[in-house]
Amino acid sequence: MKSESNTIRPTPDPLLCEIADYVLSTPIASEATYDTALHCLMDSLGCGILALSYPACTKLLGPIVPGIVVENGARVPGTAFVLDPVAAAFNIGVLIRWLDFNDTWLAAEWGHPSDNLGAILAVADYGAQAFQPVSRPATGWKACATLSMRDVLTAMIKAHEIQGVLALENSFNRVGLDHVLLVRIASTAVATALLGGTREQVINALSNAFLDGGALRTYRHAPNTGSRKSWAAGDATARGVWHALMALRGEMGYPGALSTPTWGFSDVLFRRQPIKLVRPLGSYVMENVLFKISFPAEFHAQTAVEAAVTLHPLVRARLGDIARVEITTHESAMRIIHKTGPLANPADRDHCLEYMTAIGLIFGALTADHYEDKVAADPRIDALRAKMTAVEDPRYSRDYLDAGKRSIANAVQVFFTDGTSTPRIEVEYPIGHRRRRAEGIPLLVEKCERNLATHLDSAAVAKLLDVFRDRARLEAMPARDFMAMLVSAP
Repeated sequence: MKSESNTIRPTPDPLLCEIADYVLSTPIASEATYDTALHCLMDSLGCGILALSYPACTKLLGPIVPGIVVENGARVPGTAFVLDPVAAAFNIGVLIRWLDFNDTWLAAEWGHPSDNLGAILAVADYGAQAFQPVSRPATGWKACATLSMRDVLTAMIKAHEIQGVLALENSFNRVGLDHVLLVRIASTAVATALLGGTREQVINALSNAFLDGGALRTYRHAPNTGSRKSWAAGDATARGVWHALMALRGEMGYPGALSTPTWGFSDVLFRRQPIKLVRPLGSYVMENVLFKISFPAEFHAQTAVEAAVTLHPLVRARLGDIARVEITTHESAMRIIHKTGPLANPADRDHCLEYMTAIGLIFGALTADHYEDKVAADPRIDALRAKMTAVEDPRYSRDYLDAGKRSIANAVQVFFTDGTSTPRIEVEYPIGHRRRRAEGIPLLVEKCERNLATHLDSAAVAKLLDVFRDRARLEAMPARDFMAMLVSAP
């Protein structure tokens, strides 16, 4: 008896189709969401400009081979670089992510949805440059010279949604994969759409993005924590642009990339579980995104640092009299950033709950400079870390996962050798949480202005802030004109 053929190509996996249909066809109805997207753009660019102050970051910028010049390329904010769109996406993604100061999404999987701005800004600028009236065929792509900043904000909302909704119940970190996998998926979808890709091309690009598998999380965890965690998202968003460009050249896709038995993503990398979308794709993630306003710190520690800074006036003169410090936290913080023992580098320190709490108690502040070797050599920091205990409160862990709360709670209390103690300071919602949005947005604007001023002159900062204050003006602006406002002289 003749066996049934196993060579018939399947229809595309439903998840690939759902993402493609969303990114190409679903309108964003909420104008309030565009306000949040504008603030996200401001914040992300400010974080990127601030990162230019750190040589460990700037050494990674520019073309991969020095001296290469790209005609009609994409620009990198705060620099004079004009690069191919893949390299530009990497550069922009590295800048935005470097200081761990851009927005965050916490669920079963976490991540930083504004990491996708690497792809979005590079493609928006490149498309506008490449399809000007020059002797260059469009090779089937949509002429993108008219892409506006409204298109950029829409792409941001959709990239946030794809990454964030996929993270709600699909925990890639639990199988050892880094969350930047979702940056690659979201960046691939929006980049292909921005470049005028068809539904088939978006599906083809997405299938190849999933076939890449996922980076391991080794570089995020002791004893191997290192600086790759600061450029991994840049790598992922650049890979999204790569897949978009390949699909637009006509490169084929793999419709069963997720579901094929034995060889598909789910069987090989996700313990044979399907990847699920637990809610329709809309604008939920951008509406509820978490901004890092006060501290460049891993988000699970934001409220601990806020509590520590609150306690600073009560302990700064009594550091030598501290007997112990009790930190009450949630399960994710215990698993990801609870560390004892030596810390090897800034990347190790900015993912250590105890280190960040100690800095808040000692200095009454936490900036990116506090992670550098010069500050870390202060003997008071490790002496205080040695007196800390961290324990999980099950309520905090439940509220962290509760869709109606999404708290990120921590509490800190300091006990002295004479038997006295400070109050126990509990902070359930960081200032960047949606529940504290009204309080946080004015501070977010101040943060942006302060960060932009670290590298751009006062006239450039003033022009940018004027545009940010008028959303209608920003949205009408061609993307290429906006990017020109960010260019630094050679």
